[in-house]
Amino acid sequence: MGSYEDVLGKLEAAVVRHNSFYKESLPLIASENLTCSITRKYYSSDLGHRYAEGKIGERFYQGCDAIDEIEQLALDLTKKLFKAEHANVQPISGVVANIAAFFALTKPSDLIMALSIPCGGHISHDRFSAAGIRGLRVEYYPFNVEEMEIDVDETKKIAEKLRPRVFVLGSSLILFPQPVRELAEIASEFDSKVLYDASHVLGLIAGEEFQDPLREGADVVTASTHKTFFGPQRAIILSKKELAEEIDKAVFPGVVSNHHLNTLTALVVSLAEMLEFGKDYASQVVKNAKRLAEKLYDLGFKVIGESKGFTASHQVAVDVSDLGGGSKVAKSLERINVVLNKNLLPWDEVSKSPDPSGIRMGVQEVTRLGMREDEMEEIAEIIHSCLIKEDDVFKLRQRVKELKQKFRTIKYTFEEEEAYSWE
Repeated sequence: MGSYEDVLGKLEAAVVRHNSFYKESLPLIASENLTCSITRKYYSSDLGHRYAEGKIGERFYQGCDAIDEIEQLALDLTKKLFKAEHANVQPISGVVANIAAFFALTKPSDLIMALSIPCGGHISHDRFSAAGIRGLRVEYYPFNVEEMEIDVDETKKIAEKLRPRVFVLGSSLILFPQPVRELAEIASEFDSKVLYDASHVLGLIAGEEFQDPLREGADVVTASTHKTFFGPQRAIILSKKELAEEIDKAVFPGVVSNHHLNTLTALVVSLAEMLEFGKDYASQVVKNAKRLAEKLYDLGFKVIGESKGFTASHQVAVDVSDLGGGSKVAKSLERINVVLNKNLLPWDEVSKSPDPSGIRMGVQEVTRLGMREDEMEEIAEIIHSCLIKEDDVFKLRQRVKELKQKFRTIKYTFEEEEAYSWE
């Protein structure tokens, strides 16, 4: 590896290169966002060195008085923001939160219903991931491709035969609200539960711009805190109060020991930001996603969800199979500093689709940088110029850089500041 100085030199060069790239790029990955400088300050505090196993006031180590206060602040703000009867803020990722929820709500060999991955389901809901760790059987929801939604009538027929223990909702590709009320009604017939993974739309729920799963009948809501919710990379679980003990035991000692106290502290800042700025932010996110989708459609792209207005979330999905597939398109756009990901679509078969037919975009991060509808139209035109007109790569990259130069300040925060500074 070379000397210590060589290693640090290479490390610093890589980080500087990364920051420089994003400073001049359009970040459209639907699962990412930016934290403010106040939030980032807590990443490097002494809390990152410490342990606080156990509950508030019942720690296994000494020296946790201040940590108890911090965690209580996080709990209080989480319950206030989401009007939750119970909250747990200890999970360190969305997948960890899902594993905890599965352990709390099921036993091995239980059957759950979930969305397949091509229809938007997250890998942790499937039999080969978190659900599999619990030993669960997974039945996929019947899916209406034209409407991009779960077929509730067919689901009810399947549920009457199989009596699933948990109905899992929420997904990685989530353009529209999902049938929480309808499935909660079905679940009540079998004493089953509804688990809603809100990882992608948590910030929209906080800003009251998307369905509220708890109000619609979900028993448990899991979510990561760094997608539309612009916090540190960790997670929360919300639940009805009667499930509090099961949830808390599943988290600790079930799947979490120490719970990364520096990012827990940072979460408190993000919760306060969402309480203050969440409604304006979430409203603009949805407006931006709609405008981007509409403009791409007007330019001739096969935007998914036309019959329902393309999107009601932060996401836009496009079928690019006629342009060479998702992998080719994502790489072509990366060359001009537009960053997004290839994505399976409902008609793709996982085993037969090494290159998904779709791409997925999220506008939450560029929205936090202050972009609005006019900028969404320009982004769509840049994408069109790259993929359809095949304009010069260098000129398009310069166009992206010129656009991004105007939007490098984090908005919807208490102290606006440069997004890409690093020391």
